[in-house]
Amino acid sequence: MEHDRVLTRAWVLHPDIKSNRNRRPAGPALEEGVALAAALPNLDVIGSQVVALPKVHAGALFGSGKIAEVGALLAGEDIDLVLIDGTVSPVQQRNLEEKWGVKILDRTGLILEIFSDRARTKEGVLQVEMAALSYQRTRLVRAWTHLERQRGGLGFVGGPGETQIEADRRAIDEQLVRLRRQLDKVVKTRTLHRAARAKVPYPVVALVGYTNAGKSTLFNRLTGADVMVRDMLFATLDPTMRRLELPDGPEVILSDTVGFISDLPTELVASFRATLEEVLAADLVVHVRDISHADTAAQARDVETILASLGVDLDRPRIELWNKLDLLEPDEADAARTRADRDPSIFAISALTGEGLDRLLSEIGLAVQSARHETALTLGFAQGKQRAWLFQQDLVRSETQVEDGFEITVLWTARQEAQFHAL
Repeated sequence: MEHDRVLTRAWVLHPDIKSNRNRRPAGPALEEGVALAAALPNLDVIGSQVVALPKVHAGALFGSGKIAEVGALLAGEDIDLVLIDGTVSPVQQRNLEEKWGVKILDRTGLILEIFSDRARTKEGVLQVEMAALSYQRTRLVRAWTHLERQRGGLGFVGGPGETQIEADRRAIDEQLVRLRRQLDKVVKTRTLHRAARAKVPYPVVALVGYTNAGKSTLFNRLTGADVMVRDMLFATLDPTMRRLELPDGPEVILSDTVGFISDLPTELVASFRATLEEVLAADLVVHVRDISHADTAAQARDVETILASLGVDLDRPRIELWNKLDLLEPDEADAARTRADRDPSIFAISALTGEGLDRLLSEIGLAVQSARHETALTLGFAQGKQRAWLFQQDLVRSETQVEDGFEITVLWTARQEAQFHAL
């Protein structure tokens, strides 16, 4: 880290709202909020706390006594920014900023900041900008640095050169239209790339999971790639794909995707749908879980909820990986191995040490092989394009010429069958 960088002194609050029956356990939730804050390079997290609330106060989220108590603490610590790990309305945000004399960022704003800092591809940058604009549309007076695309965040957190501009909704809508046009061009290019990839007859295996579950470590270990791996939320944003040769099976394309997170901002779910198309097209979905995390079961439920919202059907071949055995106590690790031995859909592994990966690769090979099915086709002489495509894809098992064309037996995946019928 550069010595001359001015760090923003931040404090993380997790509101534990008793009236919310679906609330997450406060301890792990606060830890995740702190980890989100730590994912931004220009923040110095001075401290954090859970704030117990019987119910939400409409005007300022917290009651007057709690506001005074927290305000005194923030003043004593010379805090510049308070990260509230939850939803904060524009009115609550404005009132708290006035009472505490600090900037407020809620969970959605923080995740958007992280995505802005991490996006590397043209598509990723455009999608973050669109998500940020959709979010900002509900907040009339905020920092608008991202409209000028200054590097290093969206400007919610502040920094050198920040300008406060009151922009009306028409300005945002015009910007959204412009960005949508740019994104459409980029998506067309990606569609062409995907079509080119589809000509390679490899099944697609998509790694999915909660953020920081160890997907990129596993991806690198299996493919020898060099994807950024850090003990940090959202270390991978843009999808990465590599070819992987299985020991006893076909070659596959392995796809490493963005990590999921509970309460993912709706703006981002919509904007990153294109990024997650790789999951929708996958022949096999591998759900990577951090089995050492205190809240691993809730994280798994969040991943399943997001997969369902994306339209990934439940009968798609699926493997569940219990990763990070190396972080468990020996007896806990043994219990996880025993459970995995009893359940054919669960594999206990350590992407870091390599434990369990040979068995996993064998299972991936079996799963993608069994995902293929045999079909008998009759093609007329005029269907030369379709026949050539089948041979190009290396799908033909046998072919017999008959009076009006060809009888062909093919072995293919559901994805390849759909591609054929779309020709």
